[in-house]
Amino acid sequence: MKTLNRRDFLRTSGAAALFAATPGLAYSQVVGGPGPFDDYKALVCVFLFGGNDSYNMLVPNTTAEYNAYAASRQNLALLQGDLLPITPASAAGPDFGLHPGMAGVERLFRDNVAAFVTNVGPLVEPTTRDQYFNKSVTLPPQLFSHNDQQDQWTSLRGNVPSKTGWAGRMADLIRDGVAGQQMATNASLFGSNLFQSADETVAYVMGPGGPIQFQGFSTTPGDLFYEQRLAFERIVNAEYETIYERGFAEVQRRAIAAADTVSAALDLAPDLATVFPASQLGTQLQTVARLIAVRDELQMQRQVFFVASGGFDSHDNQNEDQPGLLGGVSDALAAFYDATAELNVASNVTAFTQSDFGRTLTSNGDGTDHAWGGNQLVVGGAVNGGDLYGSYPALEIDGPEDVGGGRMIPSTSADQYAATLARWFGIPEADLDIVAPNLPNFLQRDLGFMI
Repeated sequence: MKTLNRRDFLRTSGAAALFAATPGLAYSQVVGGPGPFDDYKALVCVFLFGGNDSYNMLVPNTTAEYNAYAASRQNLALLQGDLLPITPASAAGPDFGLHPGMAGVERLFRDNVAAFVTNVGPLVEPTTRDQYFNKSVTLPPQLFSHNDQQDQWTSLRGNVPSKTGWAGRMADLIRDGVAGQQMATNASLFGSNLFQSADETVAYVMGPGGPIQFQGFSTTPGDLFYEQRLAFERIVNAEYETIYERGFAEVQRRAIAAADTVSAALDLAPDLATVFPASQLGTQLQTVARLIAVRDELQMQRQVFFVASGGFDSHDNQNEDQPGLLGGVSDALAAFYDATAELNVASNVTAFTQSDFGRTLTSNGDGTDHAWGGNQLVVGGAVNGGDLYGSYPALEIDGPEDVGGGRMIPSTSADQYAATLARWFGIPEADLDIVAPNLPNFLQRDLGFMI
């Protein structure tokens, strides 16, 4: 076996390659802030990368409203007879229908554990069509840009640069109350992300199936790879002269400890009767369910998980691709809810969607272009389900919310959406403006979709 030395370690070691591939694998918790908690709650962000065409996910189902939708959507409109009909509990507007691929969500909605937040998106302040065209209102920068609007959703930065996300700021605020946790408050199963970036706490990044183990190591004494692990540990535990060497070594130490701790806990997870779909999102949510199952072993009180699915940038072939995309989200979320019910924690866990933006109502041939406001889905036992929240827009080209091509101005802000979730999570009212910095610009601070 080749002998490793410090120079090899810092320049070309496998550990360096692993760290580069999985930044944020290590984590820390810093004492300070409000707490402690005497219960368990988890938020699960399901990010739909590319921009979900959510006006084909939730469709008005009464005659006049459907006809306006069909005229605007042109060749992309779903047949009214194919929609899965739902009736909001508030009965404040027309009946609606879900995309025919979303039978799982239809069941959850009828069981009052799923709700939709309609026409929601990044806003700095309430915005009208006239204000938009007159440029008399502050707008989020770079509207309709994938990267910028993903950052807007995950950071709520408005027009002020931010290196932290709203989940990261929540983790910083509650760090005192969760100082005894054996795993970070924030955990991602889809790589590092701005959503969980923070000033003082660090997210734990793992693979879709669990912790990413260091390659070429063994815990069996006498094994060649066991000796290799011991050699690696001697290197990372050595005394180094520069702050960079010491910092790098500390990251590797914590990465090993985190992987061992979480993997050992997952080994105790019960076998679930719930069957998850064999998809990327299904695998991620199944792992989240297993981590929730071992929350006591890890002494967890608060967790925020980030999972994601891609492929929603539907510039073409939308009618062919959308059934699989929305059906996959529906099946995975329905299975996840069933798993939380099986674990008797359905009322302690809330999953919610985010996406870059909505899509244009108009067709570009066989797809759509980047837009703005859209509909989001919230699932969990603590959700005031079976209803719609916010104001569903008139799906009319050149209508009161359209700024061109069927790009809907959001009537509800992403800050209001996030603040409603953060309040349920345990963030005090006085700190909600830290989580959602644009919240003071809106009269309604709680959208009411959480119990």
